[in-house]
Amino acid sequence: MSTPLRKRFGQHFLHDPSVIAKIIASIRPLQAEHMVEIGGGHGALTLPLSERVARLHVIEIDRDLAAELDQRTADAEHVTVHSADALSFDFEQLAQPGQRLRVVGNLPYNVSTPLLFHLLEYREVVSELHVMLQKEVVDRMTAAPGGKDYGRLTVMLAAWTEIERRFDIGPGAFSPPPRVRSTFVRVRLRRSPRFAIADAVQFGQLVARLFSMRRKTLRRSLKGSLDSSQIESLGIDPGARPETLEPSRFAELAGLLEAS
Repeated sequence: MSTPLRKRFGQHFLHDPSVIAKIIASIRPLQAEHMVEIGGGHGALTLPLSERVARLHVIEIDRDLAAELDQRTADAEHVTVHSADALSFDFEQLAQPGQRLRVVGNLPYNVSTPLLFHLLEYREVVSELHVMLQKEVVDRMTAAPGGKDYGRLTVMLAAWTEIERRFDIGPGAFSPPPRVRSTFVRVRLRRSPRFAIADAVQFGQLVARLFSMRRKTLRRSLKGSLDSSQIESLGIDPGARPETLEPSRFAELAGLLEAS
């Protein structure tokens, strides 16, 4: 008897054998690796991954599914199932000295963005993500400045990651089928930023602040923190909106903010 669906977790279980095989081939798991899977579900990826890696940790928020996975992998001592919420999970505890983790999974649509931000905090111990996401989320992750998809997620990932879109996945590959298309992506996490960032916390706070008021000009959004002349000193138009700035320009503004 299958575990009942819990709608609050946004569950859509992968079941198409050809898509599963394509995902495993794209991940290219190595025998000596330690991997982490988020959202093991009914084990569509868990079982083939467990046959290919030295150590596999599975994080599953649904306690019934976690128990099911634990039972199905009972004979595999190298597989550990954690009944936990990936949004608050400490990934550092799974890392071995001198090694970085690879994270895989079908990320729930309702928490995919905060989960990406959470994983970004573990870039010292996580080397890359191989994940399925809603196609619209991937469009935001890879958007160019000036469009409606460009935002906080784009800028933060641009600083710390390299993103490679692999392939789209139709709704029929899941049960129940979602109302949207999915995209499988590879996200490499950088230990050092792509461009100079004086203070990562200040940078993140500024990006969040500006995109919370994305319709306002920089002059208005930064009023009381930076004046027009200070913004202009960077060669940035104070009348511009945040969505028009290249990611590195946010770092320059954050550096100026810190120095002022």
